[in-house]
Amino acid sequence: MEKELIIRLYLMLLNPGITPEIYSSLSEQEKSMLSHSLSGYSLKKEFRSKIKVVLTGGVFDIIHMGHIYTLTQAKKLGDILIVAIAKDSHISKKGRKPIHSQEYRANMVEMLKPVDLTILGMEKPEDLVSKVHPNIIVYGYDQPDFIKPEGVEIIKLTESVDKDNLKTQKIIDKFGL
Repeated sequence: MEKELIIRLYLMLLNPGITPEIYSSLSEQEKSMLSHSLSGYSLKKEFRSKIKVVLTGGVFDIIHMGHIYTLTQAKKLGDILIVAIAKDSHISKKGRKPIHSQEYRANMVEMLKPVDLTILGMEKPEDLVSKVHPNIIVYGYDQPDFIKPEGVEIIKLTESVDKDNLKTQKIIDKFGL
């Protein structure tokens, strides 16, 4: 029960955030798990240490079994799976126009069973890590491990599902999108 409460509070802290109004509606037990500073509310260290947060990310423009496999494997590593959705401008820098907007892709991914919360990617990956404070960052087999924050375990998945056919660019090429 306590762990479920900690997870609920952690997710609330990320989205939408705990405002004074929300704080006043919390139970005394929930309030006792939070600390408050000028920057807002946060979980007290003794409670945050009881959960393992996994962060992964990607474009997720055309969701396929490779994505589902990666998310499922990432979820197995912790209590909470947070998925960062790449910014539209990031996709454009790689030479491709996104099919769906970042917000649309975030909504689609958040509906997937292994995912607890999606957050929109940021210009600086360090800002994202600072917001989430993950215990583990998971990279898919085809993703570069471009950020390796101190104290965060980095896991690079080595397996995939049908990597010869299940890549977004191959799907785009096949259907002429």
